[in-house]
This record gives sequence, structure tokens and C-alpha cells, in this order.
Amino acid sequence: MSKDEIKLKAFPFIEGEDVFLCPIQSEHAELYTKWANHPKGRRYSRFVVPITIENARQWAQSTDDIPKNIGFEIWYKKDNKPIGTCGIGDIDWINRTAFLFMNIGEPEYWNKHLGTQAGKLLLKYAFNELNLNRLVVKIYEPNIGSWKVAEKIGFTFEGIQKAAVYVDGKYYGAKAYGLLKEDWLKKGS
Repeated sequence: MSKDEIKLKAFPFIEGEDVFLCPIQSEHAELYTKWANHPKGRRYSRFVVPITIENARQWAQSTDDIPKNIGFEIWYKKDNKPIGTCGIGDIDWINRTAFLFMNIGEPEYWNKHLGTQAGKLLLKYAFNELNLNRLVVKIYEPNIGSWKVAEKIGFTFEGIQKAAVYVDGKYYGAKAYGLLKEDWLKKGS
């Protein structure tokens, strides 16, 4: 069986209209490696060091009793295939804060509003099930698609961190966004 014929299994944890989120699975480490190392995609997700299959497998096998990170695969329902990863990272359980991350790893699924759908599912999970109070995202300025997703799902622009990200020999600012649970609830999300 070739790498392309590997039978992938989905175990939906959160379901949306066009996508569902499944737990990260170490058996899919090759996919995560492919997405993280994609020449154009890694430019936006800021994977600056090559990711090996073993690195991806270790990330997928995190076994913390109190997790600092909760990751998901993003599955596109129509094609019944995983198209990226997303999750909640650096969870501070005392102060109820965390950041969101997302990588649509398959370029043919970019600009189809699937990241927006996955982001909304993450917010609902973070605020309603994990009882987090504040979420943040930081997106470097040229990554227009990602900051548009942040704005669509309710994040408020809080400022630019100047020269925060080094890409292709140049420093760029990072757009910082935040979202409080109370503001998310007011929007009727």
C-alpha cells in the first residue's frame, strides 16, 4: 500500500457544517509532517525548522495529565479527509487563558472558509467546555487569510508587535488579537 493509499480513520469530537474536529492521532504523523514542511504553508504557520515524522509523532502522543495544549485534526466532510490541524495552546488553567492555532495544510482547501468554521468550533469548545476566559492569536502581517479568519470569528485587533517575525530575510510585525468569553457571548456565538 502506497503512502497515498493509507486508510485514515476519523473519530469526530466536535462537528460543524462542513468540517469536524478529531483528536490528533499519531498514526497520521506523516500527514502532519507533510503539512508542516509544505514550502508555502510553513511560511505562514512559521515552521522554520524542518519537522520530522518522529517530531510529529511525539507531538501527537502528548500524555500530560493536565494538558497545556489540545490539538485536533480538521476533517473536510465532503471529501472525508483531514486537511489540517488546529487547537488551543499554552493553556493557563489558573488565569483561564490560551491561544488558538490552526494550519490548513492542504492548499486546495485554502480560501474556502473552512478555517473560519474550524475556528468557530474551537471557540465554542474553549469557552463552553473548557471554561476559558480569554483567547489570543498572533498572526504576522502578510498572512492576510489568517487575520481575516480571526476577525470573522470575533477576535478584536489589539495592536502590532513590531518586527516580531523573521521571514525570508525580513522582519514583519505580528498582529495581536484577543477575545474575551463575555464579548463572545454578547455576539450570540
